[in-house]
Amino acid sequence: IDRPTMETGIGSVDGPKGAPSGAVACPATFPASAPTFVGSPHATLGRHLARRLVQIGVSDVFAVPGDFNLTLLDHLIAEPGLRLVGCCNELNAGYAADGENLPLICIVGGPNSNDYGTNRILHHTIGLPDFSQELRCFTPVTCYQAVVNNLDDAHEQIDKAISTALKESKPVYISVSCNLPAVPHPTFSRDPVPYFLAPRMSNQMSLEAAVEATVAFLDKAVKPVMVAGPKLRVAKAGTAFAGLVAETLPRFLGTYWGAVSTAFCAEIVESADAYLFAGPIFNDYSSVGYSFLLKKEKAVIVQPDRVTVGNGPAFGCIMMKDFLTELGKRLKKNTTAYENYKRIWVPEGHLPESEPGEPLRVNVLFKHIQKMLTGDSAVIAETGDSWFNCQKLKLPDGCGYEFQMQYGSIGWSVGALLGYAQGATDKRVIACIGDGSFQVTAQDVSTMLRCGQNSIIFLINNGGYTIEVEIHDGPYNEELTAAIETATGDKKDCLCFIEVVAHKDDTSKELLEWGSRVSAANSRPPNPQ
Repeated sequence: IDRPTMETGIGSVDGPKGAPSGAVACPATFPASAPTFVGSPHATLGRHLARRLVQIGVSDVFAVPGDFNLTLLDHLIAEPGLRLVGCCNELNAGYAADGENLPLICIVGGPNSNDYGTNRILHHTIGLPDFSQELRCFTPVTCYQAVVNNLDDAHEQIDKAISTALKESKPVYISVSCNLPAVPHPTFSRDPVPYFLAPRMSNQMSLEAAVEATVAFLDKAVKPVMVAGPKLRVAKAGTAFAGLVAETLPRFLGTYWGAVSTAFCAEIVESADAYLFAGPIFNDYSSVGYSFLLKKEKAVIVQPDRVTVGNGPAFGCIMMKDFLTELGKRLKKNTTAYENYKRIWVPEGHLPESEPGEPLRVNVLFKHIQKMLTGDSAVIAETGDSWFNCQKLKLPDGCGYEFQMQYGSIGWSVGALLGYAQGATDKRVIACIGDGSFQVTAQDVSTMLRCGQNSIIFLINNGGYTIEVEIHDGPYNEELTAAIETATGDKKDCLCFIEVVAHKDDTSKELLEWGSRVSAANSRPPNPQ
């Protein structure tokens, strides 16, 4: 099972209680509020934008103040229901709101509207009288861009941008000229009318044909398997796929990740005569340098709006949730793959108790972390060795898990921890971060303190970024036990930072295997002309 990647948002959109920021909730009804009228100081662009954000479920805005956005930030701060989370830099603000396939709203302050077309050179630019360079940077990574430098169409542009983010579940870009947020305008004289966004529907004929073809394909297989991927969440199909495949399900095999899969999981998946992948992402990282031993003709690939059966046929205009729900009603039960797994499965060995004074090993650290996990926990794994060590954790029901597999940015987890903990206030988040990655984004630990968060950060320091450190024997195991007892006892309501000093050679075998295969894929010579 490919665990889902992080999904949080800016102006981070709040979902149901306990969901990370970014799970969009569009209530059927909205609370009534007193109308505003033109001439009122509240009939402004800034207030309209702030109210729109609250209306769609946004609770937090991760921001970095600057002279182009100060007036706009004043309006966001003044809006009941919005919290401004001041971040130390733009990178961390982005990581706090990070996510794939998410209605993320990026709002920036732009040049004064009077400066457009004047041939002036402004600061916060690259020194050219062309103010479009920022827009051009954002265009490939957003599904809609709005440059608001005119009040006459500002209402329309803002509303279209936000509604597009919600409909497409993708990021949008809104630039607001720095002199406009506080100016009243007739188009803002009334409170915004709530969005009515019709849900996307499956084409019933296509749905029926896809289900029929998939049932025939899987029912004739002897030992089929099903694999859940990260796009299940954006498709809101987790429940249709057995609750996003909890690790406590009776026939859960483990995490399929090619050569670095959970023990015995890859053997069962890759030897199956049919496999259904729901919401997969097959990139060089997730495929371990394209070394998967899978065959297209054996696969049913279910994407959020499309199903492909073997080498064909393919069916479009199908919502994944509808497809999985209907498929579950018609498939025959087949436990052969699970029975084969049980025949080859060998229980994991237990780590021996550490001797007093013995140097701390990373596998011992994760043995302690395993004991800390409950349904009220969440785990965030930094890019690198923590990916593979955290994958070995057994997640209790309700325990969240996030890591960034697509881009693989080092340092992502610090900002992601800030954003996740801000949204999932009913969970205690445990982050596992390497010393090199932590150096990139360490500043926003101060923001976590200011926000009163109670996460636990394990900084795994093996001197692996720029220096090599000789680690001497010492009572590190006893110190770790004492630190965890303090973090879960007297300091359970506090942000806790535990530095774990590990040997520089204490690297997981999975990282070494994965790294060698990805490196080999990157080193392939050019194809012959």
